[in-house]
Amino acid sequence: MRMYDIIQKKRDGGALSEAEIKWFIAEYSAGNIPDYQMAALCMAIYFRGMNLEETTALTFAVRDSGECLNFSEIKGLRVDKHSTGGVGDKTSLVVAPIVASLGVKVAKMSGRGLGHTGGTIDKLEAIPGFRTDIPVDEFKQIVNEVGIAIVGQNATLAPADKLLYALRDVTATVDSLPLIVSSIMGKKLAADDDCIVLDVKTGSGSFMKTPEKSRELAEWMVEIGKRAGKRVRALITDMDRPLGYAIGNSLEVVEAIHTLQGNGPADLTELCIALSAHILVLAEKGTYAECEEMAKKAISDGTALNTFASMVKAQGGNSEWILNPEKFPKAKYSHTVTAKEEGYIVGVDTENYGVASLLLGAGRNTKEDVIDPTAGIYLCAKTGDKVCVGDPIAILYSGSEKGFAAAEERLISATRIGKDAPKEEPLILDVVE
Repeated sequence: MRMYDIIQKKRDGGALSEAEIKWFIAEYSAGNIPDYQMAALCMAIYFRGMNLEETTALTFAVRDSGECLNFSEIKGLRVDKHSTGGVGDKTSLVVAPIVASLGVKVAKMSGRGLGHTGGTIDKLEAIPGFRTDIPVDEFKQIVNEVGIAIVGQNATLAPADKLLYALRDVTATVDSLPLIVSSIMGKKLAADDDCIVLDVKTGSGSFMKTPEKSRELAEWMVEIGKRAGKRVRALITDMDRPLGYAIGNSLEVVEAIHTLQGNGPADLTELCIALSAHILVLAEKGTYAECEEMAKKAISDGTALNTFASMVKAQGGNSEWILNPEKFPKAKYSHTVTAKEEGYIVGVDTENYGVASLLLGAGRNTKEDVIDPTAGIYLCAKTGDKVCVGDPIAILYSGSEKGFAAAEERLISATRIGKDAPKEEPLILDVVE
């Protein structure tokens, strides 16, 4: 085969065969295809698209480009939850302990922040001593003993995805349905879980900006997961507003702990209970109503919080911080952003809220940047709230004052205030089974 012929075929709108897709993924992973040819193919896919058969073949080729994990030594059903990325999305820190406390195993590999969205691994590393890079055998042992472990992504897992994403990130080809599907599901299917629940975000703070695009993404991922023999379900959830009030690593860990204590924000609690219930349904623990009650009870009786603390201890972290979140250090500096006019917050540009947190040091602008775990934003008002001139909208936190002016400007410009209260929109827009 020749890469030239494959590029030409896709450029002209042809459907690539399974053999062609397997070939170019294997050859590119081996370093035998130059970046400029793969970039040309990514652009052709961006404009011409791929049908479901092509996307399935691409996903499986990405999955098979490296090691496929074998978790057969883990006793019991293995489940996972994946979010397509959002601002203030700390659901994994709540959902995983809930379902693990109810008897299903969570052997989870998570990522770092990507663009304006936060990463679970960055959040967990705000806990002193917590290890996100542990040997596979120890990882399996912790899952068997505690019921849950969350670590960074294995370097040998779906290496083609890492190569492709780095290329897509600099060639304006990230926003392509088949490339997104194969990236997410290629990694998930290599991780040997039995059940997967996907939280597909939609709106200004997500990579998919419309419900229609988000639903298409959800349907394709669910279908491909089923073709791989997995039990898969997807929720389409709103990201036209940050989830909860905290944006930033230690701030989000504390908010997740409060949620596990039963004192979390209403929207975060609602979504975490729903995601947990859907996971438990796939794990055949009962009807949705029964599983929802089980999840609520795991919070109210403290078993979910204790499971989180046990996981933190097993992975080298200080579990006292989980049971006493006031131990988390506060940022050296803070700055309050106030409303410049009176009215209702009718909407926000959630992506720019995420960018504002990056400007404070809560994320990376380059891969070499060091994250300030105390940096971030705590929202004092959200969409639907009424504000008067001078009322606090948000408190900015950072180890340095130099980012405050730019972050405040970004936050104010991303907050729309109007005379009339906006219509209340649901958090969970749809479920794809």
